[in-house]
Amino acid sequence: MTHGVLFIHSAPRALAPHIEWAASGVLGVPAKIRWEDQPVGRSLVRAELGWRGGGDTGARLVSALRGMDEVRFEVVQEATPVSDGARWSCTPELGIHHAATDRAGNTVLTEDRVRGCIDRAEGDPRALVRELGIALGEPWDEDLEIYRHAGEGVPMRWLTRVS
Repeated sequence: MTHGVLFIHSAPRALAPHIEWAASGVLGVPAKIRWEDQPVGRSLVRAELGWRGGGDTGARLVSALRGMDEVRFEVVQEATPVSDGARWSCTPELGIHHAATDRAGNTVLTEDRVRGCIDRAEGDPRALVRELGIALGEPWDEDLEIYRHAGEGVPMRWLTRVS
């Protein structure tokens, strides 16, 4: 068992019931989501939902939401004694980025992923920096940052203990 948080950074208000339905289907219990206005855009809402489930729950949440093209979201899954954690970030323009995380929440790049970055860079130091940035999820972080911080005073937690 593990736990994590689903962050809906922005979604059209009309999609809120569909997001709740999708999350409920994955979690097996009704998802009680408290929606708040997202100040970045008119008719947009934001929310977060703590969850607890099996090791595939984060990936299943992402799969359930990925077809909702206008939704910006992240799923954070905490590491367990037997598995790394994970973070999925999704934006309409960039799609989904997945990264393994350690117990402190740092992104972990595997040897194969680093070697792939080196190969694609073809000896160009600037290209290597760009490739590593992509592997770390920097374009997704840049896109989501305004949505994460748009609601000053709104409590947003990255990792939350869920009973």
